Amino acid sequence: MSTTPSVAVDATASDLGPSPIDSRPAYLAFAFAFVFGHGAFAVSGGPDPLLDLPLWVPLALLACGIVPGVVSSLMAAKRAQNGAGPADVLSEKLLGNAWATVFIALALGITGLTTTFDIPSEAQDVLWPTGAVFVVGLINVAEGAARRNVLHYSLGTALALIATAALLLPPPGPFWALSLAGSTAYLLAAFFENRRIAALR
Repeated sequence: MSTTPSVAVDATASDLGPSPIDSRPAYLAFAFAFVFGHGAFAVSGGPDPLLDLPLWVPLALLACGIVPGVVSSLMAAKRAQNGAGPADVLSEKLLGNAWATVFIALALGITGLTTTFDIPSEAQDVLWPTGAVFVVGLINVAEGAARRNVLHYSLGTALALIATAALLLPPPGPFWALSLAGSTAYLLAAFFENRRIAALR
């Protein structure tokens, strides 16, 4: 009888896993960045822009969504490590490092292309946002697979496809695609995240 309590405690402890990640704040922040940031680039770009906006306006709107979105994602990932085993903690750390790796690689790739080949400035302007969304989508796919989160995996898949499909459009079409389709993907993810979190409780 003296071993029964310890067995019960061990079983309970083994059932504890990483805390579920609530990505709703991050999804909504990124949706804001896509609607207003990429949207501002869309209305002020192309041969016949709808509005004449200085460059700092869309950049500031992007930052207003991306900065809190990144902070929310990092805080949620940190909270998820509470109660997680060594393998799950290592996975989260590797995924965190991947963010720095892919953006450094993106910067090197675009810089290499623009310095080696005679690429028009319009193409360079499109490569940065679409490339960034593409690599973010791939990381989300990796995070979704590692966390067994089908919703996050699906969002990453959608973002990767939207970013690459946007390159088929002439300027400012890629920004319209990111603004409309990208924000819709994030808003849908936030909506279904409500159901996912509710199901885990």
